[in-house]
Amino acid sequence: MIKKKKEEKIPLGKSIDFRVNGGKKLSGSIKTNFSKNGSVGLLCASLLNSGTTTLHGIARIEEVYRVIEILESIGVKVKWSDKNSIIIKPPRTFNLKNINVASAIKTRSIVMLIGPIIHKMKSFSIPHAQGCNLGKRTIAAHIYALEKLGVKIKTTAKSYEISAKKLKPSEIVMYESGDTACENVLTAAALIKGSTAISFASANYMVQEVCFFLEALGVNIDGIGTSTLMVHGVSEINKNIEYWNSEDPIESMMFISAGIITDSHIKITRAPMDFLALELEKLKRMHLKYKVSKVYYSYNGRTKLADIEIFPSKLVALNDKLHSNPYPGINIDNLPFFVPIAIRAKGQSMIHDWVYENRAIYLTELNRLGANITLADPHRLYIIGGTPLKAAQVVCPPALRPSMVILISMLAAPGTSILRNVYMINRGYEDIARRLNSIGADIKILK
Repeated sequence: MIKKKKEEKIPLGKSIDFRVNGGKKLSGSIKTNFSKNGSVGLLCASLLNSGTTTLHGIARIEEVYRVIEILESIGVKVKWSDKNSIIIKPPRTFNLKNINVASAIKTRSIVMLIGPIIHKMKSFSIPHAQGCNLGKRTIAAHIYALEKLGVKIKTTAKSYEISAKKLKPSEIVMYESGDTACENVLTAAALIKGSTAISFASANYMVQEVCFFLEALGVNIDGIGTSTLMVHGVSEINKNIEYWNSEDPIESMMFISAGIITDSHIKITRAPMDFLALELEKLKRMHLKYKVSKVYYSYNGRTKLADIEIFPSKLVALNDKLHSNPYPGINIDNLPFFVPIAIRAKGQSMIHDWVYENRAIYLTELNRLGANITLADPHRLYIIGGTPLKAAQVVCPPALRPSMVILISMLAAPGTSILRNVYMINRGYEDIARRLNSIGADIKILK
């Protein structure tokens, strides 16, 4: 029997830095890893199952580690069975009083425990969530939707107090098309006998992933991939099941952006095409040269994948603004990766990040690398393309995607750059320094 190497996790609060020797061309092929948000959603949804759930394709990232620490603290048995496979056995009785608060406040994913656990406990509390610092982010969409199912949520100074006397199916109009809110409603409705209609639902990739998983558990869902879902709940879920998480379109977009900012020829394999189609159309209009392979399917048998080959190109800025929208619009998390692309494109680009109050501000950190970015207001950036980048020292902002944008921009800046405190990057990207190095980057980890 081969003894598996013990997984090395970064202790909470420990600072890790990257030293980047930039200005190098990338080349070769890089595989898209399994989805961060899909991993987290599946871990939370697995609590609905009284049987044993084996999940394959779970990303080994800090966000997942935090969720596992939370689950273990409330009595769930969690065991890695392979590199990206995990076995989950829920307890007969959850103990929310023992919840790992230090891990819980590190991730907004904590709120997604409400949907499944409300079926296991009539009342409990969870700490307030943090995750990325992207301005004011309420859980109003969660509260209003879950209230329609009979869940009451009271907000206190440090926690959310959750209770329910009787759960019932309902017709729900989502207050906003939020991903985690929709996942919460899906898991809550899954174990309510009868049909629950969800209008203005998110159709994003992680929501579809949870839908596919719930169907594998025996819950029928109509309208997957649309903004109107009908969940036909069941009274019990108790089965031993194996399920594959699919690949991460946001990581595919990151590699596309890294190839463009370094003016490189690379191939990104296993890219989820339904969640990159509009992004590629925009890039086509910016004169990016690329090829897309024939479509094939992820291991879950549902998500369409393809290989994307990009070539060095002379890009031009779009006349129209770039902005995100709920699926099938440009993904909210893909939008920041258009900033390095705009730095390469001739002309002026305008990026409108209307969803978050703070994220556009963090992206102005690229000016330290020589970019020409003007912040018009907390949501709008004007970028003058064609400016050569230079090496610099930058501290990661408290947000995942802007931190990653800074890292891949450093790849295009000749000289030695230092990126400080990369915990945010490790929250969402597995072994990213080694993987970028495998296609020609030069990143060293400083501990």
